Amino acid sequence: MCGIVGLFLKDRSLEPQLGALLSDMLITMTDRGPDSAGIAVYGAANAGKAKVTVQSLDPDVDFSGLEAALKAAELEASVAVKSTHAVIEVAADQAGRVRSVLASLRPDIRIMGSGDRVEIFKETGLPKDVVARFDVRSMSGTHGIGHTRMATESAVTTLGAHPFSTGADQCLVHNGSLSNHNNLRRELARAGIEFETQNDSEVAAAYITAEMAAGKNLGQALTSALDDLDGFFTFVVGTKSGFGVVRDAIACKPAVMAETDQYVAFGSEYRALASLPGIETARVWEPEPATVYFWDHENAA
Repeated sequence: MCGIVGLFLKDRSLEPQLGALLSDMLITMTDRGPDSAGIAVYGAANAGKAKVTVQSLDPDVDFSGLEAALKAAELEASVAVKSTHAVIEVAADQAGRVRSVLASLRPDIRIMGSGDRVEIFKETGLPKDVVARFDVRSMSGTHGIGHTRMATESAVTTLGAHPFSTGADQCLVHNGSLSNHNNLRRELARAGIEFETQNDSEVAAAYITAEMAAGKNLGQALTSALDDLDGFFTFVVGTKSGFGVVRDAIACKPAVMAETDQYVAFGSEYRALASLPGIETARVWEPEPATVYFWDHENAA
């Protein structure tokens, strides 16, 4: 079943509240998926720096002395630990080395996402516990997406939780099930995209990454997905500056959106949006089947 939320802020004065607003939205969706939850927050970029969010099943061991170990491997980095996750900040031109260096130094660490702005936190458990564990309420940013999962594809694990990230500053959450994900996975793997799980939703994320790498913007990539992805789906996607939504042509998975002068919001059900500021005057609608909606802070959508 799963529950999805997303929030794209137009009003910069709301940015310090992003984490708190997203947390409340996601917790409201708890009964749609009790096995795992996650949130991606797009915060401020640090000029010349990139961030890599990582996760460990044994953080006391894997994160202990990690900063010094990275330095010894000639990778200058800062490491901010949050429970089972850590955010590693490195020079932007060194971000590509992080995966290979970690594979050598700490092979049990898993990368959740990377980019100039995105941080991704996800774990098994209820949304209220996940957002508390990572102190999501204190996070600020311009936009973010979240997901609470009821597993229908693949195991209940941290890696199987959403959001899925397969490209820099890109991530996706999904409610539904794809029927052609195995064939697509093979095609994308041949194109050089690496997969961490057998989850069909990771294939959808990788598809969007590949389409954008080929020169499409988010709206164009989501439009292509309507032709190339088979099954039932509602996707909410985040990029460095953008936020997009699309449903399949049948649109059997619930979805509602709201827009004001301050924000655009998405929820699997209206109750996820009910406590947002100014919701009583928002334009509220159900996204149309096979229709792409997207907004971008840098370009007109």
